[in-house]
Amino acid sequence: MKTAGKSGESRDGSRTSEDTTSQDTTHRAGRRVSAPRAMRRAAEQLQELLGRAPESVSAVKPTDNGWQADVEVLELERVPGTTSVMASYRVTLDEEGELLAYERIRRYTRGQIDPRG
Repeated sequence: MKTAGKSGESRDGSRTSEDTTSQDTTHRAGRRVSAPRAMRRAAEQLQELLGRAPESVSAVKPTDNGWQADVEVLELERVPGTTSVMASYRVTLDEEGELLAYERIRRYTRGQIDPRG
C-alpha cells in the first residue's frame, strides 16, 4: 500500500497522482494553446455538446482571454446535398482550449454562397 509523504512521493519513492496533477496544472497555467490546437478543441467540444460532427472550422482568432472559433456543422441532411442545412457556431475558448461559451450565429443551405464574400 502506498502512502503519500510531505514531498508528494509515496514511501516507495513513486510520485503520487495529487503531486503529478498539480505539476501538470502549473505547467499549463498561463500558457495559451496553439491555433491548430484551439481549432481541434473547438470542434471536439462542440461535437460533445451538439451530438453532431463539425464539418470544418472556418475561422479562429486569439482574444484577450483565449480563442474564438467559427465552426460549421451539418444540421439537416437533405438530397441533393446542396440543399442540406448548415449552421455556423461561434465558440469561445479559454487560453487552455476549454470551451467557455458557444452560440449559433448563422444557418444556411450548403449550396448557398456567402454574400459577405
